[in-house]
Amino acid sequence: MTTPRIYKTEAIVLRQRKLGEAGKIVTFYTPNYGKLDAVAKGVRRPKSRLGGHLEVLTHSTVMLAQGRNLDVVTQAQTVESFAPLRSDLHRLSRALYTAELVDRFSPEGAESYQVFQLLLATLRRLATARDVDTVVRYLEMQLLGLSGFQPQLARCVNCEQPLAAMPNYFGLAAGGVLCPSCGPEAAGSRSLSLNALKVMRLLQSGSFAAVSRVRMNLGLAQEIEMHLRAYLVHVLERDVRSAAFIDRLRREDFWEPAGVSSQKD
Repeated sequence: MTTPRIYKTEAIVLRQRKLGEAGKIVTFYTPNYGKLDAVAKGVRRPKSRLGGHLEVLTHSTVMLAQGRNLDVVTQAQTVESFAPLRSDLHRLSRALYTAELVDRFSPEGAESYQVFQLLLATLRRLATARDVDTVVRYLEMQLLGLSGFQPQLARCVNCEQPLAAMPNYFGLAAGGVLCPSCGPEAAGSRSLSLNALKVMRLLQSGSFAAVSRVRMNLGLAQEIEMHLRAYLVHVLERDVRSAAFIDRLRREDFWEPAGVSSQKD
């Protein structure tokens, strides 16, 4: 869409980087302009009026002026700060991960109101949900669909036959599920349990309310996370750096998601 010289927009702060002695370049995701970078001048000074409104993971209303290379933030006002994310490392780690995923999947200036709403809803859920990992799995699958990388979960991606109610295979390069006949021969394919396939289908086509009612044992939750994370890395052709933060917290705290049973079967 055409951008006026001075414009106002809602925005979620995805990340920041330093600029000069006191400024920052802030990466926003907006509902009507997509992802954009803007300069926040003097924001690192103690008395800056902008600083608190441009923190990462903040939902703000911002006023921007078109610049020669980058637009400039002239005003900002916090709409939602998602305070619970900042006081709980497990919630924070998932929120940073989702922000990085949206950043990686979003070309500059490619608008998507649906992605904005998905990210906003995810941050709200992460601030309150007991099972934060299910919130993340839903974001992952929905973002893949909105970005044009939705995995095929109904038919074998090789022979195109409907998938039987039995263990199958998930093929990263193939872009979805492979039947027991095609899976073993496919490069990089991994076994996929029937229950994992059912949950992945629900993540893809169900509402979050329906997904949140599912109670998974730890083994099933880990299997689904493994497949989706590997597929995301394959699609992006790079690691998602924030995932390492989540893994480290799990190792150090021996923590498991609320609502997920530690039993393997």
